[in-house]
Amino acid sequence: MNISINQTTALPVLYSLRNCPYAMRARIAIFKSKQAVLLRDLVLSNKPDEMLIASPKGTVPVVVLADGRVIEESLDVMLWALNSKDPDDLMHNQAEQNTSSAMLALIDEFDSQFKTCLEQYKCAKRYQETNITQCREACEFYIQQLEERLTQHSFLMSNRESLADIALLPFIRQFARVERQWYLQSPYPNVRQWLNNYLQSPMFSKVMAKYPLWLDNHEDVIFGAL
Repeated sequence: MNISINQTTALPVLYSLRNCPYAMRARIAIFKSKQAVLLRDLVLSNKPDEMLIASPKGTVPVVVLADGRVIEESLDVMLWALNSKDPDDLMHNQAEQNTSSAMLALIDEFDSQFKTCLEQYKCAKRYQETNITQCREACEFYIQQLEERLTQHSFLMSNRESLADIALLPFIRQFARVERQWYLQSPYPNVRQWLNNYLQSPMFSKVMAKYPLWLDNHEDVIFGAL
């Protein structure tokens, strides 16, 4: 993509980590919004000073806007991107108001509750703990909710994709990878189909593309589309 110096200096800067689920969903929202950012990929063991100055908490994603404002929570990055430009109406602004409220409530439930269960499940697998079945069953309480939703329609909120789908996607992907063989035979065919549709999509391939680490050469990568 040809782009002028003036254009690049006006673009927001996104500090990201390729496999972090929070950074992943931020990139998906930016990609879906069809706008461009300067992507600076990093590893958490070597954080750029520029990022730490902008956001001392030191976690990704972080977006630094051209006017100096900083967005440092993944859901806030998603909302910023889609409130700026939302060609597919992922925010469901054309739907009833209670749809948007329900969507944000579902995201909050998974961010605050499912994520805790998921971390315990991952740790149980990693350290071969004896309570892995109980940890998985705690996660399944939430997976069952998604299965029921996907029995009723193609996406989590309706037959149209929404913010909720792309916000939960990276964490359901993690769940599916903990005990892969169990997951493939689990009683959640609609969740599997929903997840597979994303993982096999061109969008996901582009969002998960591997870029050089920014600290290696300080060369910004244009992510998204102008």
